[in-house]
Amino acid sequence: MSNAVANPWRLCVAPMMDWTDTHCRYFHRLLSPGARLYTEMLTAAALVHGDRAHLLAYNPEEHPVALQLGGADPVALAAAARWGADAGYDEINLNVCCPSDRVQSGAFGACQMRDPAQVGDCVRAMHEAVSVPVTVKCRIGVDAQDDDADLFAFAASVAAAGARVLIVHARKAWLKGLSPKQNREVPPLNYARVYRLKQEFPALTVVINGGIDELAAVREHLRHVDGVMLGRLAYQNPYALACVDAALSGVPPPSREAVLRRLRAYIEMRRAGGVRLASITRHVLGLYHGEFGGRAFRRVLSERAHAADAGWEAVEAALAEVRGDGGQRRVA
Repeated sequence: MSNAVANPWRLCVAPMMDWTDTHCRYFHRLLSPGARLYTEMLTAAALVHGDRAHLLAYNPEEHPVALQLGGADPVALAAAARWGADAGYDEINLNVCCPSDRVQSGAFGACQMRDPAQVGDCVRAMHEAVSVPVTVKCRIGVDAQDDDADLFAFAASVAAAGARVLIVHARKAWLKGLSPKQNREVPPLNYARVYRLKQEFPALTVVINGGIDELAAVREHLRHVDGVMLGRLAYQNPYALACVDAALSGVPPPSREAVLRRLRAYIEMRRAGGVRLASITRHVLGLYHGEFGGRAFRRVLSERAHAADAGWEAVEAALAEVRGDGGQRRVA
């Protein structure tokens, strides 16, 4: 049995608002056959009142893929979870991590960590509504919470409600005074607290998130917890995701160009459906990060993809920037 099958949460890609859309996830799947992918957060209210078919759409190739929900109403969350499971998502994840003002105004996200019982009620309602796993993404605490006991009490509440997987961003969230971007960078990382959480709850699958930027760090974290969730590394340097997956699975990664070639059919299908090229290729811009010609690749693709009629030829033009004579790459 492969590690991916034995532990589906060993390698995950973090959800990110306005970024991990279906195009991003399709691209990440080409890079990483073994990673677990997550949608952008959808509020339960949006699914109750909005165009559910559109909001829940994804590519079958994305599996395993989780639907991340936000909300504080157990009834609405249960309904949203049911719709997600019916749509075929492999997991329903509750966001108790986001500190944005918009989320706080709806009384959900990271501010919910101050009320573990209420989160437990939400998880229980979702768990009872679906047969797929219901998981929770949280911080190590919020504001004045700065003790293991706070995180452990939160974990105990959601575990008692039926959650068996806890994804922990190893920073506190400051609900006032810091922007969401600053909340991903300013509060200090405390990996040791997440390790102690796993020791305290050995039956809970614990996935660590936050500041993980190299393979050595991935390996070190996996000595202490069950899984790692990559965020900015996968967005800024997406080929690193392929390299981490390959290192964990023992299967060599595809080349960067091979990934792009496999993306061509998807691009042409989506373009035929009216999707602008830039909506897809914005996720590809960092593919040659750190490589000779990588900046030119990014510049050419960014400039050409924004034309209303841009198609695959824009990608070919960008690829030419990282090729030498005879169509061969200048660096490996």
